[in-house]
Order: sequence, then C-alpha cells, then structure tokens
Amino acid sequence: MSDRDPTPHTHDYRVLQREEIATLLAQWPAVAARLGGQPAQWTVQDVADGNLNAVYLVEGPLDGLCVKQSLPYVRVAKDDWPLSVERAYFESAYMQRTEPFVPGLVPQFLHFDATLRVIVMERLQPHTILRKSLIEGVRHADAARAVADFAAASLFHTSDISTPFERKFQDVALFSQNHDLQRITVDLVFIDPYQVHARNRYASPQLAAVAQSLRDDAALKAAVATFRNHYLAKPQALLHGDLHSGSVMVTQTDTRVIDGEFAWVGPIGFDTGMFIANLLMAWYAKAGHSGDTTGYRAWILEQIAVFWQRFHAQFLAHWNTHGGRGDGYPDSHFDATALPTVQAAFLQDVWADTLGFTAIEIIRRTIGFSQIADFGAVADVDLRARQQAAAIALARDLLLHPARYEDVQALVSAVPAFGLH
Repeated sequence: MSDRDPTPHTHDYRVLQREEIATLLAQWPAVAARLGGQPAQWTVQDVADGNLNAVYLVEGPLDGLCVKQSLPYVRVAKDDWPLSVERAYFESAYMQRTEPFVPGLVPQFLHFDATLRVIVMERLQPHTILRKSLIEGVRHADAARAVADFAAASLFHTSDISTPFERKFQDVALFSQNHDLQRITVDLVFIDPYQVHARNRYASPQLAAVAQSLRDDAALKAAVATFRNHYLAKPQALLHGDLHSGSVMVTQTDTRVIDGEFAWVGPIGFDTGMFIANLLMAWYAKAGHSGDTTGYRAWILEQIAVFWQRFHAQFLAHWNTHGGRGDGYPDSHFDATALPTVQAAFLQDVWADTLGFTAIEIIRRTIGFSQIADFGAVADVDLRARQQAAAIALARDLLLHPARYEDVQALVSAVPAFGLH
C-alpha cells in the first residue's frame, strides 16, 4: 500500500449508519463468504467506546467480523474538533506492513475500502480489553509477554537493523503523512500538559498545584523537549503509536494488539514506554479499587518486569537471527565478539527512551485531555487525585533523575516509594 495515494475518493465519504453495514459487506465477496448466509441473517452491533471511530461487530452463520470506520471528528467534541478520516488508511497500511511479523498477535486484516475509510478485520471473541481486566483485577498470565513479542517483532523488522534504507524510507514517506493523529500526539502528549490549555482535565483544586509545578519546572520541560524531539526526529522503526492497555484484547489463552491508527516511524522506546506507563498507572489506581488489592498490585509490577525482559530477549533473538539485512548494523562490520557490545548499547538507549516516554505518558494521562478508566474507576476524587499525584512524582523522577533507573528492576523496586500504601 505504500505506493498508493493515501487520500483517494474522499469526496464520496459519508458516515455509515448501522443499518447500512450489512449491505456494504455484501458487496465484497470474500467478506460475505466469511460471514456465510445472506445479509438478512447477519446481525450488526455498534460497540464503539472510543473517541475517534465507529466500530461494529457483525455476526453471520459461519463467522463474525469487526468493521471500523474513521469519523470526521472527535466524538466528545464533535462540533469543535474536526478530524481527517485518513487515519483509517494509515491503520490499514500499518496492519498490512506488520502482520507478516506478528502472526497470531493481531487481528487478521481482511479488507479496506478507500472511499468510506472502512477497515474489515477478524472479530476477536470472547476477548476483552486488557484495561478492563486490570480494573477488575483479572490476571492474564501471558498478556505482558505477548505484547512484548508483538513490540519486539514489529519494531525490529521495520528498523534499520533488519530493513534496507530504501524500504525503511518508504515507511517514513508514507507514515509521515499521518498528520492529524501525529498532531494529536504532539499536542496532547508532549505540549498541553505543560501549559494552561482548555483540553487539560485534571482534578481541581486537588491537582492544581501539581499542574502548576509542571508548568513552572524548566528542567522538567527541557527533559520533555528532549523526548519530544526524539519522537519527531529519531525514526528508528514503525511504531504502533498508541500501545496502551486499551489497545490490547485478551483471553486467558490469547492476546491481540489492535488500533494501530497512530502509526509513525519514530523511537522504539515510545511504544515500550507507553505500555509500561499504563501498567504503572494501573498499579497506582488499584489502591483505590475495591477488594484486597495488595497481591494484584504486586502482580502488576511483576508484569512490568516480564514485559521489558521479554522484549529485550526477543529483540535480541530477532537481531541474532535476522540482523545485518539492514544498513544500520551490517554483518560485515561486526563479528560474534563485537556484536554483543553493540547490541547492549543499542538496547540501553532504547531503555533510556522507554523511561522518558513512560514518564511523559503518565503525566499526560493524569493532567491532560485523555484520562484513563483505571483512575476513573476510583470514585473518591480526593483519593484519585492523591494516586495521580504519586504517579506524577514517579514520572518527574524518571525525567529528572534517569540514572537512578538503570534497568527494569530498579524501576519496579522504586515504584512503591512514590505510591499510596
């Protein structure tokens, strides 16, 4: 898809109604055959719960499908926040680019309609969103490991280690056009939380002083600027761009990563940092949930270590098996003696980025526009604000004193010192 115009046929775009979905799918023989039977036998359920898209689950006699259409606005600010529908194109391109590297870890891509900006993919059943499971205190033993496998494979195989620059720059050329969602990322993640902005949504007066301290901290904002510029100018690999616990669907035996519409060629640590940050925030929020949460919070910290250690191991395994094919680290330059030192330095740099982006994701999810349901499930606003302030304190330390966190064990060991007990 990388050689196609990402903006065809938009003059014929319209927002679909639920009643139109079956008729639309019937036009595509392979899709209709997968459902089986006739359109009159198909049931269509509207299941959208996010801000950017319409999502339908379609059930037929043989199988089910997921149908996703990008909307021309943000749902929560429909009249005030228009948005390009082109993100569906980039999500479909991301799915097709990465699917060969991550079989069984993503929904199967089935069809993309360039006019209506509709993606048809495998329906995941009986999966639930990982964030929901974290809130409910359900343990999915393989989820962190599977997300690490996804991240290691998708990021390695689109990096300069594995990919010749000619192919890599096709990704850069295509996904650098994903302007609207990158503007959302740059503004909501990296800029808004550090200034007065109407989109910021922190609890006031409880977190007013904390928010002001972020705005007043020149050293903190300089650290954020470093990572903001890494995001903009460190094109290491094709990022998922929104790899949090709401973008992962799980059962006890299966884990899939969804929603790659924020795809972007950037620093590897952005994806890993975002996922770790959301596990950390689940840890902080869990103190305000009902029941005995002590054991579950300990399990969350274990999963952070599992995720990073598995990512590190799998990235190295891919490198040792498939490395040298790209122009970043050609085999001819590094023998078996020299390569481990190079690999260690590379992954330590990824860890440094991971820490920074972890911190920035925590701050934006507690001060900025897009709050998370983990904290939202804490009914006591004062308690919730104290939990968020504790998470922000950790984030500030990660940004200002990164040398304290030389590895993932140092991170998880330090977390309780910033927490509520």
